Amino acid sequence: MMKANKKTLIITSIVTMLPVLIGIICWNRLPDVMATHFGFNNEANGFSSKAFAVFGLPLILLAVLWVGAFVTAHDPKRQNISPKMFSLMLWIAPVISLVAAATIYPVNLGYELDIAFFSELLLGLMFIIIGNYLPKARQNYTIGINLAGYLWMICGILMILISLTRFVPAEWLVGIFLIMVLVPCIYSFWLHAEKAL
Repeated sequence: MMKANKKTLIITSIVTMLPVLIGIICWNRLPDVMATHFGFNNEANGFSSKAFAVFGLPLILLAVLWVGAFVTAHDPKRQNISPKMFSLMLWIAPVISLVAAATIYPVNLGYELDIAFFSELLLGLMFIIIGNYLPKARQNYTIGINLAGYLWMICGILMILISLTRFVPAEWLVGIFLIMVLVPCIYSFWLHAEKAL
């Protein structure tokens, strides 16, 4: 599977590392200590050295990309993973890398940016896209939870609505994330318990 997607792996790896090039170009304008994490109020609440922000974060995401590809490619039921689903999975790390760069660099260069709105909107779109693919994937050990697919699509739409309208506080996103993770896990455990009886 990895050999068949060698070209995509190379492209996604390059895209994941693109923020490093941007960081090098802007190196002299960036502060020695950079804001790398932000709260719902757009205020920085986490900081890293310039070297880690520019080089470390993309390298971590590159490792996540390759580990995820390796684990999925060696899934005991990998024959059930469609090429489109595998390709989509490979693009998650590059997208996160670009989104992180698009928020971290402007803020540290002195530009004003509504990070909460930007992040919620993109996360919502990402979950809708992934959720749309999950129900189409056949059962395997890595990908393919139908309930999670539909749930992620609904939660993705909610995230976008929250980011656009602010009809509820942004803190509600924590609850949405918990629902996305816990409900499929509880449902899977229940199905396993039913089969065991």
